[in-house]
Amino acid sequence: MAYEQLKQEVIAYSKEIGIDKIGFASAEPFAELKARLKEQQELGYASGFEKGTIEERTEPKRLMPGAESLIAIALSYPTRMKNEPKSVKGDRRGMFARASWGTDYHIVLKEKLDKLAAFLQEKLAGFESRSMVDTGELSDRAVAERAGIGFSGKNTLMISPEYGSYIYLGEMITNVPFTPDDTITDGCGTCTKCIDACPTGALVEPGRLNSQACMAFQSLTKGFMPDEHRNKLGNLIYGYETCQVVCPYNRDVDFHHHEEFEPDPELVKPRLLDLLSISNREFKEKFGKMAGSWRGKKPLQRNAILSLAHYKEKAATDKLIELMQQDPRPVIRGTAAWAIGKIGEEKGFDAIEEAMKRESDHEVLVEMEKGLDFRIEHTN
Repeated sequence: MAYEQLKQEVIAYSKEIGIDKIGFASAEPFAELKARLKEQQELGYASGFEKGTIEERTEPKRLMPGAESLIAIALSYPTRMKNEPKSVKGDRRGMFARASWGTDYHIVLKEKLDKLAAFLQEKLAGFESRSMVDTGELSDRAVAERAGIGFSGKNTLMISPEYGSYIYLGEMITNVPFTPDDTITDGCGTCTKCIDACPTGALVEPGRLNSQACMAFQSLTKGFMPDEHRNKLGNLIYGYETCQVVCPYNRDVDFHHHEEFEPDPELVKPRLLDLLSISNREFKEKFGKMAGSWRGKKPLQRNAILSLAHYKEKAATDKLIELMQQDPRPVIRGTAAWAIGKIGEEKGFDAIEEAMKRESDHEVLVEMEKGLDFRIEHTN
């Protein structure tokens, strides 16, 4: 009874500190997840960003030997912004996916979990815990699902009946034997909108994602983006969210519960040409507090170049020529050459031919050839 009362006190306190949903689960091993993760690995579907071994990711007691229960939390985030700047010809803008709006959610959720831990520490002698948000070994989604936060959708995202999939997740392992909450049964039914809308077929079957093919994953890579993905990025420079946008659970969902997650329109929808000229210091000062900055500026700049190609933005040709000629990074030089060709100005093709005489990097030369191949398309 004492633990049940404590649980109710934790729930009440979680509301006080602005946690939208909280759930409790057992710390038993995640047997089904373990088998699935092994399959993912064998199929080559893992992203490579996962932390820890499969055993550590599915057995809480390996991370904290005294583990008795798990606490899952969820915070909603907004889907619409006020005063959204327009992306127009001559002044094109990119877009950070909604999951990167406002202050980095890792920081915000970790603070909430720290407050919960401090609350429990005061109430209980010998209290032990370990918290994680996204970058820990445990699967946030598996913990949240077991704790009744929501159900795992066919798009592999946690879907809450109240907040849709626009939620951030975090969890805490504790040595307190809290009573587990009931799980929510699958709510997708026969709907396959996310699978049908996935532009690369990354959702290979309901609930299974080939991370390597996912556009959100591709937006984070640091090398050349595969040819077949380049035209699918649109104006997104970080993340990808078609599988969320089409989900019926996300229709008209837009919660503004947390000031920290409110978007700065100029940051989440930045001018693409400005992004190509930004220094490391400026980038850190301007974008450093956003979740989308964690991979550094290079992937974002590569994606910005692809976005300019998507728009066929002729006003960007001179800047792209400058990057192709002078940037020390092969990925930026090569992607710029490809984009110049796609935009299709004659001075751009001439610049590619001239730059090829001085270029020594094989991969960049291949991209320059691809850029020149667009000339046929533009002369027809």
